[in-house]
Amino acid sequence: MLGDDAELTAAVLAAQDGDETAFRTVYRTVHPRLLGYVRTLVGDLDAEDVTSEAWLQIARDLERFTGDADRFRGWAARIARNRALDHIRMRGRRPAIGGDETELTGKAAASDTAGEAMEALATGRAFSLIARLPQDQAEAVVLRVVVGLDAKSAAETLGKRPGAVRTAAHRGLKRLAELLGSDPESVGGLDALPSQREPRARAVTSAGVTHPRARTQKDM
Repeated sequence: MLGDDAELTAAVLAAQDGDETAFRTVYRTVHPRLLGYVRTLVGDLDAEDVTSEAWLQIARDLERFTGDADRFRGWAARIARNRALDHIRMRGRRPAIGGDETELTGKAAASDTAGEAMEALATGRAFSLIARLPQDQAEAVVLRVVVGLDAKSAAETLGKRPGAVRTAAHRGLKRLAELLGSDPESVGGLDALPSQREPRARAVTSAGVTHPRARTQKDM
C-alpha cells in the first residue's frame, strides 16, 4: 500500500478499537470526497445533511467493517449512496445528476483522456459540469476520479460490472472534454481533484474490535 493508504488503514483499525482521534483522522481524510459524491446525487442544498447521516451510520457500523483503505472508501461510498437515494425517494425527486446525452452530439472533444480533461476543467465548475452528464457516467467519474475507488470497488458501490464502470467513466471523461470545448469559462482546471487510482493488490486486514461510543457530528 502507498503511504496515505497505509495511514488511512491504520486509522480505521484504531477507530474500530474506540480511538476517537483516529476516527477524526478517518473523517477528515474521507469526508471531502464523500461530500463531493453526495453533492452530485442530491445537489448542494442537501449534500451536507445527507453526508452527515451517512457518517452517523459509518460510525455506528464501523465495528463490522473489515478491510483496507480502498475497501473503506468503497464501503463508505455505498453507505452515502444509499442515504442519498433514500433522501431522493423521500423528497420524490430525481437524482441531481443526469443530463441529456444528445446535447453533446456533434461537438468535437477537446480531449479523450482523463488527465487532459482534468487539467482543463475549472475546479469551481467541476461538479456543475459533471452534473450535466448522464447519471451512470457522472457516478462512475466521481467514484473513480474524485472518491478514488478502483473499478472493482466502484462497481460494487453501483451494483455493476467493473467493465461497465470503466466504460461509463471513460465516456464521462470524454464528454467532460466535449463540454470543456464548448465552455470557455471552464478553462483552468479539475487539477485540484485527485487523479484516477490504479488497481493494486489489497492487504485486507481484520482486527478484534470494541464497539465505539456513539459519535456526534461535533466529534468529527
